[in-house]
Amino acid sequence: MNLPWNKNRPRVSIIVPAFNEEGNVEELCRHFEEMGKAADFSYEVVIIDDGSTDSTPDKLTRLKTEYSFLKTVTHRCNRGLTDALKTGFATALGDIFVFYPSDLQYLPEDIPKMIAKIDEGNDLVTGWKQGNYNKQFISKIYNGLSRRLFNLKVHDLNSVKAFRREVAENIFLRQDWHRYMVPLAVEKGYLVDEVKMPLYDRNSGQSKFSGKWRIMIGFLDLLAVKTQISLLRKPLLFFGLIGLILIASGIVVGLVALYFRFVLDTGLRMLLYLVILLLVLGGLSFILGFLGEGLTAIREEVSGLRSSLARLEATRKNQSESDD
Repeated sequence: MNLPWNKNRPRVSIIVPAFNEEGNVEELCRHFEEMGKAADFSYEVVIIDDGSTDSTPDKLTRLKTEYSFLKTVTHRCNRGLTDALKTGFATALGDIFVFYPSDLQYLPEDIPKMIAKIDEGNDLVTGWKQGNYNKQFISKIYNGLSRRLFNLKVHDLNSVKAFRREVAENIFLRQDWHRYMVPLAVEKGYLVDEVKMPLYDRNSGQSKFSGKWRIMIGFLDLLAVKTQISLLRKPLLFFGLIGLILIASGIVVGLVALYFRFVLDTGLRMLLYLVILLLVLGGLSFILGFLGEGLTAIREEVSGLRSSLARLEATRKNQSESDD
């Protein structure tokens, strides 16, 4: 939901997770200032220091005194990008959120293009990286598979994003699920589009997203999101169908076993074991379906509660601003 209107509240909140980015934060703030001179919207920048061990916290403390648009939040330890975004969502006051990295591979001057797409009626706009970058081949495979699994039209899931506040309030992000905001938003019925975004060389520091294990983790997360979106909608229908097939197969094998035993006078103990296995698996599938239905009901209740809490928090924030 949108916060009630307040003339002192920025329209756009740019949320920037930062971990050990001492070489980038000063230049980044300068770019945000330049962007603001040309932008036709009010904005704030919320930088979340995610447990940095270099001089990033000290530089952010100084930069807050230089730039009025800057807010900072500090995590005592590194909690990961998804948690940093959640902290940013809870701190931000705008009706539109922009997720932007702190490494200057994307420049703030391109943010207005994303806001313009939101103004056209879209709920979420994702960037489409233009240029050469590391792991480009893996990225194409990942994005191609994601488009087919989730029936998406956008080309790049793992890029900068702009989205309405209500999108962040109504989707559930587990650890590392920030990469799947697009399919999660589409699943909720939000309108999604993309805009081409130039990609530049990293200004300073090293990438935090390297390592072969991240490919496997990303693939497993992809399956987990697909399961949540598709399977958990009607789990009894999915597992019940499997259960019916297994039980029907068990009955057929049982009839074949009876034919062998009483017509051909040949007993096959292997068929008896197979009948037992199929019937047990069929029964277990039904049990999983019933358990899944219960979990889905709980999930819907929690989602409704989260939305109610978001509305209460929005009202509290606006009341606090009015009092100030």
